[in-house]
Amino acid sequence: MSKQKHRGAPHKKSEKQSSGGYRNLVLNVFAKNQGATLTHKQLCYLLSAKTPNERQHVFDALMALVEKRQLNQLNHHSFTLPIQTPEEGILEMNAKGFGFVRIEGSNNDVMVREENKGMAIDGDRVQFTVIKDRNGKREGIILNVLERARMQLVGTIQVRNHKAILYPDSAKFGIPVEIPENKLNGAQQGMRAVVKITVWPEQRKMPYGEVVALLGYAGTNDAEMISILINQGFDPFFPDEVLREASLISTEITNEEIAKRLDLRTITTFTIDPVDAKDFDDAISYELLENGNLKIGVHIADVGHYIQEGSALDKEALKRSNSVYLVDRVMPMLPEQLSNVLCSLRPSEDKLAFSAIFEFNEQREVINSWYGKSVIHSNRRYTYEEVQEIIEGTEDQYAKEIHTINNIAKALRAIRFRKGALNIVSEELRFVLSDTGVPTGTLLKTSKESHQLVEEFMLLANRSIAAYLTPKKEKAETHTTVYRVHDLPDLEKLGLLTLFCEKFGLELHIDQIQEAALKLNKLLKDIENEPYFSLIQGMVVRSMAKAVYSTNNKGHFGLAFKEYTHFTSPIRRYADLIVHRQLFEKTETGSVKHRTTLEEVCKRISANERKAIEAERESVKYFQTLMLIDHIGETFEGIISGISEYGIFVRLTANNCEGMIPITSITTDRYFFDPERYLVVGKRSGKTINLGDLVSVVVDEVSPRKRQIDLVLKSH
Repeated sequence: MSKQKHRGAPHKKSEKQSSGGYRNLVLNVFAKNQGATLTHKQLCYLLSAKTPNERQHVFDALMALVEKRQLNQLNHHSFTLPIQTPEEGILEMNAKGFGFVRIEGSNNDVMVREENKGMAIDGDRVQFTVIKDRNGKREGIILNVLERARMQLVGTIQVRNHKAILYPDSAKFGIPVEIPENKLNGAQQGMRAVVKITVWPEQRKMPYGEVVALLGYAGTNDAEMISILINQGFDPFFPDEVLREASLISTEITNEEIAKRLDLRTITTFTIDPVDAKDFDDAISYELLENGNLKIGVHIADVGHYIQEGSALDKEALKRSNSVYLVDRVMPMLPEQLSNVLCSLRPSEDKLAFSAIFEFNEQREVINSWYGKSVIHSNRRYTYEEVQEIIEGTEDQYAKEIHTINNIAKALRAIRFRKGALNIVSEELRFVLSDTGVPTGTLLKTSKESHQLVEEFMLLANRSIAAYLTPKKEKAETHTTVYRVHDLPDLEKLGLLTLFCEKFGLELHIDQIQEAALKLNKLLKDIENEPYFSLIQGMVVRSMAKAVYSTNNKGHFGLAFKEYTHFTSPIRRYADLIVHRQLFEKTETGSVKHRTTLEEVCKRISANERKAIEAERESVKYFQTLMLIDHIGETFEGIISGISEYGIFVRLTANNCEGMIPITSITTDRYFFDPERYLVVGKRSGKTINLGDLVSVVVDEVSPRKRQIDLVLKSH
């Protein structure tokens, strides 16, 4: 072993003050030199422990680690780490500098201190080893970065002494990037920029990079939204190769292609989408048969026809995995030429589709189904609002068709709930934006019958295709299918939900998983008109497992389906494109080939889905700050929506924006967080602050950059 190679700069005194600090330093040396046998003298050299006091601290640390069996003493002088197999996982950092390694299939995350993360940043796949294991709480040190989560960062340029450095926006990334003068590309002091990491020398914590995009100065919507996307690991810009490939795709639908498909262009067909939608990836058709039965078709854009597996477009779609929906824009999975033009099921145009067609009898039962490629012609594009008006009695050319389809949808919905599906009322905070992108108001949008109409037929198509693709048990080893799975909830989490409900005087007792959906639906029905309804529903959702993509079918608890997949949105979800290809393979050959790498693909698109959700949340927080930036000092009424060790979260009644009251800012008493009772209590007065309480607050500070709204408690 070369001493010079591993010798570093002397550690700061603060790191050495406690015996625990020395133990960490000693463990770090052994972890970074896997398999090494070291003496006390060698460790003192590597740790720059020069004084007698420092050398004694090193010796004491060695003895303590041997006693705790974290080190092996080979003889009187030599020590080594117990043999361990390095593990892998995803590093998730927080703004305070430390983080956790999430291990696939395990609930035992491993904490990593800032000094032990090496050159890893948030989201990296890393190799690590455990250096402490006490009472089931493990602590590790990063050995290697196996895969970078991102090579682009957004931040502010600082230029000093002819040296430019980008400081990232998010503390989670925490690593500045040095930019050579010839790589600044016009960036100046104080500018926001996107920097691509070009070189990351081994053992150098600060990488080198170059400016690839200028975002101007802080405060513009464009700069902040691009920052959010890149910080979540998404590239807002398509590579030239991908755009070029998209531009070369023919828009012509040939007679030869039509001849291969079921021609449905004469069948009544329409789309139903949000008012601001530009990509129409699903349509519904209506056909009354001579025998009195009804054919309802679910037609989905045939993205697979235009995107060949393994092409640049396909690789980019997988890399993104999904479209990302921010408040004022969409980062599409596919270039606009495909998503908004070629594939979009626009009205009055012939379009290639992949269809699932269901025949219903008079009892509204599915008696027959067909899956295959088709060509359709949409007669009309509806918004959800227009369909809702028709449902409520407005006259329309296709009013009869819509009413009939809606009645079938309601029947399908009722069956789902009888079989144990969760009845969660979706709420979506929408912003009213001016022509310049400034928010002027908010709307809390809830699901209505028009939304449920579309939802039920998409669910029918997804579960029917999942069942069709699921192999028989004897052939399970030769098939691989992408499922959308939602595992059973954990009884322990449901127990915490029970305690939470008790704070509102609500009774919830769930002893068996089988009765969970029924009791949760009853709870939500009983409180649907209460002011704390959304709080309780949010806690119900958080007590559930996360839905993910997997080749291992665990069913879908929330929907009460034995098999479920995603087929209906291939323009914006890569999982759906995979299912389209599998379905075509099955309809053509009778089987689906086993693909050993598909589970890894499922993990990747599930991870990117979580990032997309986080990006959307970040954009909402940003626009909330814009809503309140001109209202500092004003008083608002609100409801307490969350409580933590650091603060009390309040959702303002007037605009549904959420801010936080730092606990330390309450001066009427010394308040502290009681985690067992999940409330804040005054030390002297015993006065409590609870979830769901109505309060008056003053807007104290607003920071769009930090996505943060600070409030001051006025009355409670």
